Amino acid sequence: MSAMMPSYPRPSLHTRSVLQEVIETILFIVVVYVLVEIAAPRFLVDGPSMQPTFWDNQRLIISRIHYMVSDPQRGDIVVFNKPGTGIGYSPLIKRAVGVPGDTIEFRQVADGSSSTELYINNQKVVEPYINEPCNPNRCQVAAWVLGPDEYFLMGDNRNHSSDSREFDQIKKKDIIGEALIRYWPPPDWALLKQIRYTAP
Repeated sequence: MSAMMPSYPRPSLHTRSVLQEVIETILFIVVVYVLVEIAAPRFLVDGPSMQPTFWDNQRLIISRIHYMVSDPQRGDIVVFNKPGTGIGYSPLIKRAVGVPGDTIEFRQVADGSSSTELYINNQKVVEPYINEPCNPNRCQVAAWVLGPDEYFLMGDNRNHSSDSREFDQIKKKDIIGEALIRYWPPPDWALLKQIRYTAP
């Protein structure tokens, strides 16, 4: 007669309830949503200051990550907090025209007219993104010298933009992130074209 094998109790399988599954799924979705909002928040365009690049009520995705590992560059479209504002004030969106160490100038056009042109570090800047030439009363002859942590931001619609010409330079700590994607309305969906230009 063969020896009988000892019997061992089988481990019990603990099955989770449907309620537990639902709760864990909801928590996972919430965590992912929060992380995405932290890394890539959404932004609603409000007003005409960035026309024709953006129009009122378009929605954008902003990257916070970019400026955690690098600095804003000339031509970047950035979302930032206006200096002196606190909780309850909406961020603004403008284009970075000057970076630390730059000298930004509006000079009178050489033909003797009242029009002015943008110069960075004594070099005239060609700006294909602006809506229209800036009126002399909005782009008066003036110069700004940027410090080690200062950025000069302006709207693409210069005649209808409140920007560094009025509230001066922006510190990097006030910059939230770079605009990367326009996702709403759906027909306007696009990866945003990065315009990079250099100045001596």
